[in-house]
Amino acid sequence: MKLQPAELERVADLFRAFAEPTRLAIVQELKAGELSVSEIVGLLPTSQANVSKQLKVLYDAGLLTRRKQGTQVLYAIAEPMVFELCKIACDKLNRDAARPAKLKF
Repeated sequence: MKLQPAELERVADLFRAFAEPTRLAIVQELKAGELSVSEIVGLLPTSQANVSKQLKVLYDAGLLTRRKQGTQVLYAIAEPMVFELCKIACDKLNRDAARPAKLKF
């Protein structure tokens, strides 16, 4: 199936959502379940402002859900395929690491 330009742009947008280490770290932390913004901040070596910014990107991409509970906002994985994509990428990196280094001249 050949995608049209608008569809290709949507696919590219999805991959862009993964293209930042803090966003990947957030996804990794949310694998265990729903967390508040303050809990995520406590788990990562970055600021609350940066965590909030990255959560918005992931939420806008449709990868996270959010709900308000009192004064807290709780985030969870909305799309479990994020873990499949991460596993595929990690498997590829592990295969690359297992190959002998190529000499470059």
